[in-house]
Amino acid sequence: MKKCVSVLALAMVTVMTVLAQEPGEQFTVATLNVDGLPQKLLVVNVNADGPGDVGTARIGKYLVQKGYDLVMMQEDFSYHGVLSVWLEDNYKMDEWSGTLYVIGGPRKVDFLHLQNHRFECDGLMTAWKNDLQVTPAARIPWTQNFGKFSHALDEMVTKGFRRYEVTLRSGHRIVVYNMHMDATDNKDESEGKDGPDRDARMAQWAQLKEDVLQHLDSRPIIITGDMNSLYGRDDVKGQFIDAINQSGRGTASDVWVELQRSSVYPSESVTEATVGDETLDKILYINPTMGINIQPVAITIDREGYVYDGKPLGDHFPVAATFQVIQQATNIDEVSPATAVESKYYDLNGQRVNKTQKGIYIEQQGKKVEKRINK
Repeated sequence: MKKCVSVLALAMVTVMTVLAQEPGEQFTVATLNVDGLPQKLLVVNVNADGPGDVGTARIGKYLVQKGYDLVMMQEDFSYHGVLSVWLEDNYKMDEWSGTLYVIGGPRKVDFLHLQNHRFECDGLMTAWKNDLQVTPAARIPWTQNFGKFSHALDEMVTKGFRRYEVTLRSGHRIVVYNMHMDATDNKDESEGKDGPDRDARMAQWAQLKEDVLQHLDSRPIIITGDMNSLYGRDDVKGQFIDAINQSGRGTASDVWVELQRSSVYPSESVTEATVGDETLDKILYINPTMGINIQPVAITIDREGYVYDGKPLGDHFPVAATFQVIQQATNIDEVSPATAVESKYYDLNGQRVNKTQKGIYIEQQGKKVEKRINK
């Protein structure tokens, strides 16, 4: 009887492997800084050339026309109502964290001690099509920022990231991040004073890496946002992408690098002008070592459609990617019990035998044999 069950189990694995090679559904993800800082805060010009009410309405109309499945936005501060009214028919949205300051509003500002003040809003907003199931799972501030009254004022707001659990139309599940990292003023960079900004961003990449590894299971992960990072000035590849790959738990990649640069990352000695179309906004993805995988099939940086009257609607062009679901193809290797110390095996009843790597545990004619499912 045990032999029959073993043969059946292996047959099921073989069938799953064959079926896994067929591509599944496609879905789109876009990231967009909506430039929603107020044009004026009290009597101070904050973002005088920003889109304001009128421009934000055009951004909302643009997003409806594009019809992305998931829209990850940053700097959704002062014009959320104008933006959301365009999206509310076709999308569901996450909780808005509010604007910076409104006279008579609930947020009080101690103007005599501004050095101690931080607005409790992250500016992050995610919208998803009505037929997707999305659960906001976490809203986490960065543990390190730099710049209170200078260096892009990053310490004045509560920047960070949000994590979402998404169930696609097919029932497959993925995890998606939306984030906004510390910025660098052009003047500080040109004068060589941007070191603290870069240090803060690398601390944020390290914090993000730890959160990703903590929640990396059998679901693919998509990471989006205004990362304010260029491969020529921040070691994103070494400190995040390579670190994920070296963990052995998943493979990480930048969609733009993979599809537009044949997976060749710009080096740290390359300037923004040399790279050309690299943007501060990026879409990364991670496939787990075991589980459903996704594959990017297209990426767009919309420098032409995101324009009105000859001018960009905001200071960031939208970045959008199309993914398709693929089941990871696997091979089956036989492993003796003596070498299975670092493996994670399950018996035919679904009980875990070992706790580090997935596989199947089978007894054949009284002899213990583990079957490891590898990439």
